[in-house]
Amino acid sequence: MTVQIRRLATTQSDFKNQLANVLAFEEKEDESINSVVANVLADVKTNGDKAVLEYTRRFDRLSVNSAAELEISKTDCEAALASLTPERRAALQAAANRIRKYHEYQKRSCGSDGFTFTDEDGTSLGQKVTPLDSVGIYVPGGKAAYPSSVLMNAIPANVAGVTEIVMVVPTPDGARNELVLAAAALSGVTRVFAVGGAQAIGALAYGTETIPSVDKIVGPGNAYVAAAKRRVFGTVGIDMIAGPSEILVICDGSTHPDWVAMDLFSQAEHDEMAQSILISPDASYLDRVNDSIQKLLPGMIRKDIITKSLSSRGAMVHVKNMEEACEIANRIAPEHLEISAENPEHWAELIRHAGSIFLGRFTSEALGDYCAGPNHVLPTSRTARFSSPLGVYDFQKRSSLICVSAEGAQTLGKIAVELATGEGLEAHARSAGLRIEKQ
Repeated sequence: MTVQIRRLATTQSDFKNQLANVLAFEEKEDESINSVVANVLADVKTNGDKAVLEYTRRFDRLSVNSAAELEISKTDCEAALASLTPERRAALQAAANRIRKYHEYQKRSCGSDGFTFTDEDGTSLGQKVTPLDSVGIYVPGGKAAYPSSVLMNAIPANVAGVTEIVMVVPTPDGARNELVLAAAALSGVTRVFAVGGAQAIGALAYGTETIPSVDKIVGPGNAYVAAAKRRVFGTVGIDMIAGPSEILVICDGSTHPDWVAMDLFSQAEHDEMAQSILISPDASYLDRVNDSIQKLLPGMIRKDIITKSLSSRGAMVHVKNMEEACEIANRIAPEHLEISAENPEHWAELIRHAGSIFLGRFTSEALGDYCAGPNHVLPTSRTARFSSPLGVYDFQKRSSLICVSAEGAQTLGKIAVELATGEGLEAHARSAGLRIEKQ
């Protein structure tokens, strides 16, 4: 088995167009999916538990008589944690501890305590930071199990101070994943329901007799879940609509080519639309990594998916130097960026757009997925140009504080009167003017 990966070079006259073709990805809206989702959401909004039960029986083949049976108790989650092998439990606990430590530091460092200051006339201004009251976390279920998704979504919400964290996870044919439930026990999740798909998103957005409505919904899902999140945005907040996973590796040629080949595989194995790109100023190194890819690919369990991903959306790019590599990385704005080079911190200074930056040859992206500490929920499809990783700040809101003194009302009132009059808003002008002392 061999895979053909596109080779680009910045010296090519049409390089920009070729790179644009590699990056091109437009998620087409499937009208059939949108139609199904619209009907499901409308049904859940109108009929609550009855609709959730109907769709759960149909899609997940669960034989349940009441919505109350869909709730998975805290006792069940604790039992799942206790059932893990000592090695698996220790790994899950270690990952949870590192993720919690990182987000606790993030909370202290990103202005979560708010601020106030008083200006010369005694007017007090500031900002109050408060956590959301409730959050819903969608966790994919079925064949795949994602305990890491539970940790990455629930722990920052818990650290932010969210009091109600409701997790929904599909359990097709009644199959519960013990690792997912164990992660819920470690993450501060308050309630868990065995519900998936668009009906779960609708229940979290609108609330039913059994499943409470929340203020924000986070977490990955399939096309139906993504379409549902789009539709309920505005009724509730959402984290993001994520595209296919991406990795961009910048390498100066000093890293073992097998390591980099496997790093490219680590994203390509997600799905056929995932993107893996390698950039290097060393053309011979690109050849060596290609050789490693061909050597290692036959032994991969998900080799068919990797092959399709690398052949359709992968690329190897030869650049003049590391500075140019960083320039192209900023143009790509990848979800995951590995700087596998000597003095990676130096090159990181040149990076402006990336979801997460992995520094040095020992920092594989896979460590960030599971246990390094920073969040693995990251902007994709070039949205790192204007978006950030999921964090404590996503589970908080900020209120402005204004306390105008009597003296301040004289100065600010005159300014407001003038501007409100200019906008033709009489009541605004009079409201501010009434507080101005008559001379």
